[in-house]
Amino acid sequence: MTPLTRIILIRHGQTEWNRAERFRGRADVPLNGKGLRQAEATARRVAAEWKPAAVYSSPLSRAFQTGEAVARRFGLTVQPHPGLIDLDFGECQGLSLDEVRARWPETARDWMDAPHKVVFPGGESLPIVRFRAMSAIRELTPRHTGGTVALIGHAVVNRLILLDVMGLGNERYWRIQQENCAINVLETDMDYFMVVCFNDTCHLRDSK
Repeated sequence: MTPLTRIILIRHGQTEWNRAERFRGRADVPLNGKGLRQAEATARRVAAEWKPAAVYSSPLSRAFQTGEAVARRFGLTVQPHPGLIDLDFGECQGLSLDEVRARWPETARDWMDAPHKVVFPGGESLPIVRFRAMSAIRELTPRHTGGTVALIGHAVVNRLILLDVMGLGNERYWRIQQENCAINVLETDMDYFMVVCFNDTCHLRDSK
């Protein structure tokens, strides 16, 4: 019997573009002050409950900074992985939903009502990101069989991973919540996945 591997799947901390509700995508927006405090609180929570053998992160700074806070607790170095990078919003990057609605009304409507159908102008679609993220999971998890690994991604990436491991389609994208620095815990033997913990943010109560 293959021993279970634990995946601690974390979303990055807050950025100024999170506060303004802008499409972030590949824009390399760093954590703001609150985001840095959230990352430290998340690192304390991880250190109190688990001992990851490795920390992998999206290459974008908001995720990488969050990963650094976690990795420092264990004397580890964050390893960036392109499979965890955010969705490419193309020409919509940096815009608010209202600004996208003014330029591409059908894209904005479908993003809210039928996200599984959207291909962002000059960018990507959810199926592409889901395939990329799950390929990363299947690559990285076997390196730590029977152990624990921390992965730091983005709201889009984490939602799609969770949908995939629960056997749900991308049309349910908006049924999954991922707050800044939320912790999700998965266990797997690579034949099946079990969601142990989902969108847990109790460690952020004092991170104002």
